[in-house]
Amino acid sequence: QVQVVESGGGLVQPGGSLRLSCAASGSIFNINAMSWFRQAPGKERELVAVIAKGGSTNYADSAKGRFTISRDNAKNTVYLQMNSLKPEDTAVYYCKVVVAPDTYWGQGTQVTVSS
Repeated sequence: QVQVVESGGGLVQPGGSLRLSCAASGSIFNINAMSWFRQAPGKERELVAVIAKGGSTNYADSAKGRFTISRDNAKNTVYLQMNSLKPEDTAVYYCKVVVAPDTYWGQGTQVTVSS
């Protein structure tokens, strides 16, 4: 199976920045899309950003202007640069990798924004 591993989470002050990384490995021939989701306690998992293999991107309204998703196709890696972080960004961030017809999820990385 495909392995998906996130890294880069941690504790930051409001207004600070973090860059999350997600590396996919295994039997991968063509990744259709990679995306970032987040889930806070008691809430449903929600989409933050998605990027297709061709480079097109979409963002949640809460992320626009602050977050940037990018990918390195040769390394099967996706990044999420998060700037101007707010306490409401606190959540576990998950990487989703679509290798049609299958979907793979990472274990998540905790992001905490607090003063």
